[in-house]
Amino acid sequence: MHRPTLKDVAREAQCSVTTVSRVINHYGYLSEKTINAVHAAMKKLNYQPNSLARSLQGKRTHLIGVIVPSITNPFFAELVEEIENELLRNNYKMILCNSVTNKEKERAYLRMLIANQVDGVIAGAHNLGIGEYQRTGLPIVSFDRQLAPHIPIVSSDNYQGMVHAARAMYRTGARHIYFLGNPHDEANPTIQRLRGYQDTVHSLGLQPHICPVRFDDSPAVKKITIKDMLTNHHPDAVVCTDDLTALLVLQTAQELHINVPTDLRVSGFDGTKLIQNYCPELPTVVQPTRDIAAVLVNFLKQRIETPDKPVTESPCILPVTFRAGNLAN
Repeated sequence: MHRPTLKDVAREAQCSVTTVSRVINHYGYLSEKTINAVHAAMKKLNYQPNSLARSLQGKRTHLIGVIVPSITNPFFAELVEEIENELLRNNYKMILCNSVTNKEKERAYLRMLIANQVDGVIAGAHNLGIGEYQRTGLPIVSFDRQLAPHIPIVSSDNYQGMVHAARAMYRTGARHIYFLGNPHDEANPTIQRLRGYQDTVHSLGLQPHICPVRFDDSPAVKKITIKDMLTNHHPDAVVCTDDLTALLVLQTAQELHINVPTDLRVSGFDGTKLIQNYCPELPTVVQPTRDIAAVLVNFLKQRIETPDKPVTESPCILPVTFRAGNLAN
């Protein structure tokens, strides 16, 4: 069944779409006859005004679009929760878009957010080179991604996080430290983690060892790579670019009867509350999700309220901490 639109109401009331919008928003002088005709048309057609209609006169919707690559990933789930809390404290509501590392899906979500006239967008998805970001005219802030020259970036210190992890492994006596992550995407934050690892092992006089896995590889595919690494290369430490991959290393090591942390040390990256509560023994780099959310929302508010004023601190890189886990024993 056709859902009634402003045009349908205008046709039924025999007036313009602008007049219908003015009636809905109580804007300007209108005759009682016109107002009654519009309301009668809305009732007949069962038309319900929405936030888009109410925003036609330039009013804010107090809606923010948030685009993330995967809400099943504990880090992004926690970050989304913190962003939502921060937005609510600032009288905004959130429309969540889960792009699932799909460029076309992200593009479609972006068009949807524009159509719904959100006040701004927080973009944390992994799909790059999307021209729409440069053409929206919307206030946009990015988490960890270079989207366009004028879009501010908020990030945690990916480089220093991996320096912490590699040095922690070295202090336990590890000398064959492997990097497990995606080494190929220059625009992905993983590249800074790789550089932190490489610079650290070189400074310690060690040989770098890189074992590539992709962020969006399935656990089964990752485990094949991990099993090959542990069986054929025998690292005494593995620094992973995320906690879920680190858990797969621990699982595979247990299946291969490799003692952790005596014979193999493993560290992750993200340090969500889920990991800290349910796997406290895992050493990991902890990203400050609450601080990230606060800065993202603060930057976006600046863009919304003063769109012509440049954001001076971009990229904004927030410090990370290292949680020692079983390395402290």
